[in-house]
Amino acid sequence: MRKYKLELTVFLSGALTMMLELIAARILSPYVGSSNLIWTTIIGIMLTSMSIGYWLGGKVADKNKDNDINVLSGYLLISAIATSFIPVLETNFIEALAQLTDNLILVAIICATVTFGIPSFLLATVSPIAVKIKNSSMDSVGTTSGKISSLSTIGSIFGTFFAGFVLIPNLGVRNIILGCSILLWILSIYLFNKKDKKYYLFAIIELVIIIGLNLLGGYYFKSAHPEIIKDVDSEYSRIWVRQAQANEATYKTLQVDTGIESYINQETGEMGARYLYYYDLFEYYHKDAKDALMIGGAAYTYPMHYLKKYQDKTIDVVEIDETMTEIAEEEFGLDKENPNLGLITQDGRSYLNYSDKKYDTIFIDAFKGMNAPFELTTYEAMKKAYDDLKENGTVITNIVSTLEGKDAEFIQYEYNTYKAVFDDVKVFKVNADAPNTEKQNIMLIGFKGNTDIDEEKEEEYSELLNSELTDFTSDKPIVTDDYAPIGD
Repeated sequence: MRKYKLELTVFLSGALTMMLELIAARILSPYVGSSNLIWTTIIGIMLTSMSIGYWLGGKVADKNKDNDINVLSGYLLISAIATSFIPVLETNFIEALAQLTDNLILVAIICATVTFGIPSFLLATVSPIAVKIKNSSMDSVGTTSGKISSLSTIGSIFGTFFAGFVLIPNLGVRNIILGCSILLWILSIYLFNKKDKKYYLFAIIELVIIIGLNLLGGYYFKSAHPEIIKDVDSEYSRIWVRQAQANEATYKTLQVDTGIESYINQETGEMGARYLYYYDLFEYYHKDAKDALMIGGAAYTYPMHYLKKYQDKTIDVVEIDETMTEIAEEEFGLDKENPNLGLITQDGRSYLNYSDKKYDTIFIDAFKGMNAPFELTTYEAMKKAYDDLKENGTVITNIVSTLEGKDAEFIQYEYNTYKAVFDDVKVFKVNADAPNTEKQNIMLIGFKGNTDIDEEKEEEYSELLNSELTDFTSDKPIVTDDYAPIGD
């Protein structure tokens, strides 16, 4: 194995670099979100850091005339310590900076550079230094460089899949950061030549510092957020379950990225989000509706309300994240055994595309934080939803948008897209007092065929019905799978 210690080091460095990139998105998501812009920022910063690292590594390699492998060992040790600072920086730097400004892109750039750019930059120095140490003849420099580059890339591929499919959903990002730090420390020791008692004492002190920084980061986080009951990493998201006080009541909330997905009153079990009650309008517009589909379960607060209120009706819930469903059962009281409830772990668009089942009502509430999955906003998606409706069926969708200004483009695009698909479309402003320039919940209802109004329900839903925006118009083009300038 020692014969291939440089190859092993390059492979693991490539793997750890990609693990850091995936971890960066998880660490930053509660503070800046995980939209395409944020992902673009993270990838751009990481690539910039690596480019600088390659350049510096080449300079260091040229100055390392004796091909001293201890130089490489030193860079790995520094990167181990830099990685260990990530948990400390989450609370004391990332969160603090996010609270100072609403410019999330600026926050993402600065935080990604300081928190993840430094260890990525240090890890990138490994390849050029390894090439110089490994190459004994200028005649074979091309072969050596190609071999090292290939191993680094293979390591990156391995790190991407192993972290994304195995480590993150099973261990969580904090344990992975600790593991990465210790692995880098082990590599540093493994490469160092001429170890003596003094070196081993120094190495133990380094390990204590690495573990201490990781534990300190956890302590800072818990001290800053005593209200967080669960901090879970699923295959798709970082999820927080929190307790919150509002209007003399205690609520349990589920947060993904920067947005609250669901919350319930812990004393009464009632839904906390006002927009969810607009989904009940389905029975006003279609009095004989019996079966519903909901795309986006989160904490399942509306499905639980639906099953309690309409005990003669059924609802299927499509939720892509199985961990979310487990949290809904453990923390929010979801009864997975209810015979009127169907649980489907699948992507919402995929289910619309391939399901043959017809529904009277389709509810769409698939926002991830403040970001909408574009694939559920397009003409093609809504055409599938239309086809999956029975006659006189309705699609009711929650949209987070402003009604005026640049950020109003989302509702304007969607309104015209729905108009192109459905026989009639209505728009409702959930919070009547909210300024039109403020992001808010807006309910969009598309109708297939004619409405079958239950006039006996008119008084019960009069407040909701009176919030309809009867004069809403838009001049935006429709959104398609090929052209979707909205969403995440």
